[in-house]
Order: sequence, then structure tokens, then C-alpha cells
Amino acid sequence: GVGTSGTIVTSSDGSTLDTRTSGTTNNLEGVTYGNGLFVAVGGSGTILTSSDGITWTIRTSGTGTSLRAVTYGNGTFVAVGSYGIILSSLDGITWTSRTSGTSNELKGVTYGNNTFVAVGISGIILTSSDGITWISRTSGTSSDLGQVTYANSTFVSGGDSGTILTSSDGTTWTSRTSGTGSYLRGVTYGNNTFVNVGQSGTILTSSNGTSWTSRSSGTQSYLYGITYG
Repeated sequence: GVGTSGTIVTSSDGSTLDTRTSGTTNNLEGVTYGNGLFVAVGGSGTILTSSDGITWTIRTSGTGTSLRAVTYGNGTFVAVGSYGIILSSLDGITWTSRTSGTSNELKGVTYGNNTFVAVGISGIILTSSDGITWISRTSGTSSDLGQVTYANSTFVSGGDSGTILTSSDGTTWTSRTSGTGSYLRGVTYGNNTFVNVGQSGTILTSSNGTSWTSRSSGTQSYLYGITYG
């Protein structure tokens, strides 16, 4: 896991946590794994890589803009962040800035169905087949989108005011009824179930991304992320 002030924590069993030296005090906001490499991104254009999760190396991003999320697909790492910045890399070491066509902050990115999908402020959705050339899509919402995932042949994005959007191809998006007005900040898929979490302890589950059910979390705390393993 990654967090504030350059924090990196790893675990081989999910129980014992070890803090690693990141070499940065910038906040780290996203991490992914692909092609035998962990890549973490964060404030002031920070990019770190590690082959084992233990020893981390700072890479040159070419930007001082904060990076919010990173993913891997089609042999390519893609990082997104503030002011519409998009960076791509084949090896996680050398990064190239790409034209996004927007100055809106991009808060989430994923890969699925041969397509990269990035989402962000004011309902912005961008797609790309290669991580290089990006196309703006109609989301049908002006709400901020905070995250996006792909599973079960479906892209699912969530955000402000309980917004949930789904798409099979990343191009055409449909608004779904969430039953909440909370900001949804994290989404994942596992055990045949999508789970969305967010503000005020909100937890929503869905088997198909279309119909969502509220679950009791037992907390009013802000839930920022979720994963399955």
C-alpha cells in the first residue's frame, strides 16, 4: 500500500506489514503491478518503481504535476493526474507526456476490453487503445468521477453525488441508480461482485454493475479505497 509522505507498506501474507524506504516525502496516491514491476505515483510528478516491492527507485516523470492513479495494460503503463496530465511508459522507467485534450483533473484510470479508460472532474471520460492517443467520450454527467475499474466485461465508474456509470466498451456510458448521495471513491470486483465505497461509510454491492444494494459498514468514516484478494 502507498500513502502520505512517501509511505510504502508491503506484506507477503496480509497480516504482517513492513514499511519500506521510498526515497520521497511526497504523497503517493496510486500503485499498480505489471510486466514484473511495481509502479507508484503521487505528488509533484513522483514516480517510483520496484521489482520486489522492497527496494524502490525514483524515476524522472518530466512533470511537477500531481499524479493520481496508474494502471497497466497492453504492455503499457499509464499514469494520470491534475490538469489533465497523462503519461505513458513501456517499461515504467522512461515516461512520455501524452495529449489528453482536457485540463480537468483525472482521478482514475483502468484497462480492459483492449481499452484504457481515464475519468475525472466534471464527468470527464477519456479512452485510448494504446495509451498514446486519447478520445473524449460523453459521460452524461457533470459530477466528478473519482475512480474506474473493469471486470465481468463491464467498466464501472463512481463519483460525486452517488454517481455510478457503466459501459461495456468505454465509449457508451449508462447512468445507474446508486440510492445514495455520497461521494463514491473506491471500486473493485471480486467473488462475482462489484463493491463501491465512499463517504460516510457507504458500501454498495452489485453482481452486474447495474443494480446496486446498500450494505451496512458500521462506520461513518470516509472509505477511500477497496480491493479483493
